[in-house]
Amino acid sequence: MSHLVAPSILSADFGNLQRDIELINQSEADWFHVDIMDGVFVPNISFGFPVLKSIQKHAKKPLDVHLMIVEPDKYIQAFKDVGAEVLTVHYEACTHLHRTLQHIKSLNMKAGVAINPHTPISVLEDIIIETDLVCLMSVNPGFGGQKFIENTYTKILTLKKLIQSKHAHTLIEIDGGVDLNNYQKLIHSGADVLVAGNTVFSSTNPTQTILKLKKV
Repeated sequence: MSHLVAPSILSADFGNLQRDIELINQSEADWFHVDIMDGVFVPNISFGFPVLKSIQKHAKKPLDVHLMIVEPDKYIQAFKDVGAEVLTVHYEACTHLHRTLQHIKSLNMKAGVAINPHTPISVLEDIIIETDLVCLMSVNPGFGGQKFIENTYTKILTLKKLIQSKHAHTLIEIDGGVDLNNYQKLIHSGADVLVAGNTVFSSTNPTQTILKLKKV
């Protein structure tokens, strides 16, 4: 499988959201990455269901929804209802992670687990077989435009070994600081999905930037 590119809507121009959604629709991007932040789990607030519903209305590609919130279990059905096709919860926010993943999968969504930069890969050992996607945070979650954490490469290699040892089919997603300088090394290390926010939407030609991110 060739790698996927998921532009992060958090970096879009909210005054021209439909325009930016159409741009992604017409580009070589594969998914829309949508960050949901509650101001509790991370020190920032993004947007809620009305905005997500508006994104769903215009998006012609899958919504990859990343929940940076406490008590995500309360909202799994609601995110399904507004079009999430991939739903990722944080390991650090889930007391009963296996149950949470089973609930997501029971609603025919892909179930993802995100881990913060300080969280070791080893915590995923007993759950990797249940996980469709692991989102490695390559910055501290909460704000776009942060500097990429170099230890991410080591974590990709460790995670890849775990996936292979368990004969799992889990995708590795990288979220934070992905740019045109590091994306190829990320792919060669074993990443399957690249989330890119500022790199795409701050570009003078976002469509061309997405095309570059698709090429190795």
